[in-house]
Amino acid sequence: MKADQSLDCMGLYCPMPIVKTAQKIKELKTGQVLEVVADDIGIKADMPAWTEATGHEFLGAEEAGGEIKVYVKKTHD
Repeated sequence: MKADQSLDCMGLYCPMPIVKTAQKIKELKTGQVLEVVADDIGIKADMPAWTEATGHEFLGAEEAGGEIKVYVKKTHD
């Protein structure tokens, strides 16, 4: 999936990937996609819950070699 920006959260554990995502998404323009790269398996459940709570759009996750990439679309300021 193509992302406008990427956020490296490797080695960070809950809740830090969500905290970093919340900070980073503020830098994006509405409609842009943020790729979050993490190795904490909890992100697969945490990110959809966070996007539901904040109104942003969860686009999906990809997993390979212990690396999890989740994609979030900024839907509002």
